[in-house]
Amino acid sequence: MTVAVAIFAHQEERRIGLCLASLPLDRADTIFHVLVNGTTDATAERARDAAGGRSNVFVHDIQAGGKSRTWNHMVHDLLTGTEEAVIFMDGDAQIIAGSIDALVATLAADPCANATAGMPMNGRMAETYRRNLQAEGGLFGDLYALSGRFVAAIRVQQLRLPDDLIGDDGLIAAWAHTDLLPDHAWVAERVTASQDAGFICEQVSLARPSTWAMQYKRLINYSVRFFQNRIVSDIMTREGPAGLPARLAILYPEWLPRFRPRPGIIAWFDRKALARMRSAT
Repeated sequence: MTVAVAIFAHQEERRIGLCLASLPLDRADTIFHVLVNGTTDATAERARDAAGGRSNVFVHDIQAGGKSRTWNHMVHDLLTGTEEAVIFMDGDAQIIAGSIDALVATLAADPCANATAGMPMNGRMAETYRRNLQAEGGLFGDLYALSGRFVAAIRVQQLRLPDDLIGDDGLIAAWAHTDLLPDHAWVAERVTASQDAGFICEQVSLARPSTWAMQYKRLINYSVRFFQNRIVSDIMTREGPAGLPARLAILYPEWLPRFRPRPGIIAWFDRKALARMRSAT
């Protein structure tokens, strides 16, 4: 059996080389899929250079963007369904040595676990995030793994993330906790934390104006995600994963009248998010 690694890369020409350099690309039992999606820069070319012609590293230049849409493509079109584990990570992250083995070992040690989280290793909130991931059974999209058994079940049931969902990790964690049932079947122990697996991400810095724009866009996305999560939570409570639409935008006309910006500074980003959601209907 093999392990598959999905690396999501959107406009990552500056960091994709560092990401791939942190991975054990020479492992014969591991297949690496670099999922370049919706990109107009040189991400694909830089990824191919970093792959160095290795036969187990595939660079997919996908015209349509969107992480959730790309996640669906990876799970249903690129996997075989026989993998021991599937690891998901972002192309702007670097993983610490031994992380792939640690993620696979954590899943293998607990047959009831559907998913396991990699740990954030840098940033002033890293320790808090690590503590919360362990206590709450969450996942960060930067680095997590799903058991091959769980991925096979997703494939058999033909479950897909809504293409316009912002952030795969929250919904995937819910799927894992409930074993693909509605929320009443939630079992905390189905998502674990892998203490020896970790990732490093680029931090926002006053010295790098490019990171300011990145953070501004990220905060708007977080607001969209906040409102989308209210819709998704309602569906997961009543119907479970099978009730999710192909696109959440088809439900926006029903839900947008109920949404209001939250108080404080976050209200600015909530207003931007709600405007984006209205334009998608």
